[in-house]
Amino acid sequence: MSIRGTQDTLFDIAEGLRGILPPKPERALDELFDLARKYTTTESYNELLKFIRRFRFYSPYNAMLIHMQMPGAKFVATPRRWLDKYKRRIRTGARPLVILQPRGPVMFVFDVSDTEPLNGAPPLPAEVDRPFEVRGGTVGRELELTCENVKRDGVSITDQDAGSQRAGSLQTAASGKHLKVLKKSFPVAEYEQVPLRYEMLLNTKLSREGRYATLAHELGHLYCGHLGSPNVNWWPDRQILHTNVCEFEAESVCYLVCGYIGVDNPSEQYLSGYMDKNKEMPAISLEAVMKAAGLLQRMGERRLKLR
Repeated sequence: MSIRGTQDTLFDIAEGLRGILPPKPERALDELFDLARKYTTTESYNELLKFIRRFRFYSPYNAMLIHMQMPGAKFVATPRRWLDKYKRRIRTGARPLVILQPRGPVMFVFDVSDTEPLNGAPPLPAEVDRPFEVRGGTVGRELELTCENVKRDGVSITDQDAGSQRAGSLQTAASGKHLKVLKKSFPVAEYEQVPLRYEMLLNTKLSREGRYATLAHELGHLYCGHLGSPNVNWWPDRQILHTNVCEFEAESVCYLVCGYIGVDNPSEQYLSGYMDKNKEMPAISLEAVMKAAGLLQRMGERRLKLR
């Protein structure tokens, strides 16, 4: 699906929600999907990516929705959270921002600029007042957790001394083999056999940060559907795409995922260089990029259940 196709999907969502939303948020949705049309140039896309990777406290997809509605947003929360945790109330006339709710349709949030303190409210903490500060430039357990989590999708990772000219690669595996994947560790360790579907090579000469960036790039290809899909309910099958589109999407995923943990990587230079030379965006899928980045974000945070 191209950016224009993603816009059509968003318009469809808006139409489906019209009957359940009150009038004011309905107007906000109209504005939201009108703004979706602006992400067709490399400049606007670059601005969107930079916003999303700094907006770490929501999923990439929800961060994209927030940026569409309020590009200058700093920190958003529900009215109840503003009141209970920060002792702040929503200003009269403030405009709600619409995002997707886990296990539900939508939820309404407000930026900190649309709140005011109650009597006795404490100063805003750093997570609200300075949310875009870099948290560090090193990879922690994200590398090992992601390597473990990809096994559930049938991905094996092998270290290889490939010199300095090749960071890594991912390809479809021969059929008939299986991976032994930990299903649960308590009270007794249980394992499950998962079909081996993909084989990845990672260069042992890379730093941990370089390995993680390479991992994110190659898995960006996988979860954007460039190698197909064993189940379209897991990720899309988008094999017939131009190489430039595939590389641009994978680098976008890498840029976002590394940005969440404050790691600089060559993908930022690659994207910046590409955007400086091109005025119009290639026909990438914003939806695929955001979902892939969100999945990799979760994979670096905790062990995920088997498919």
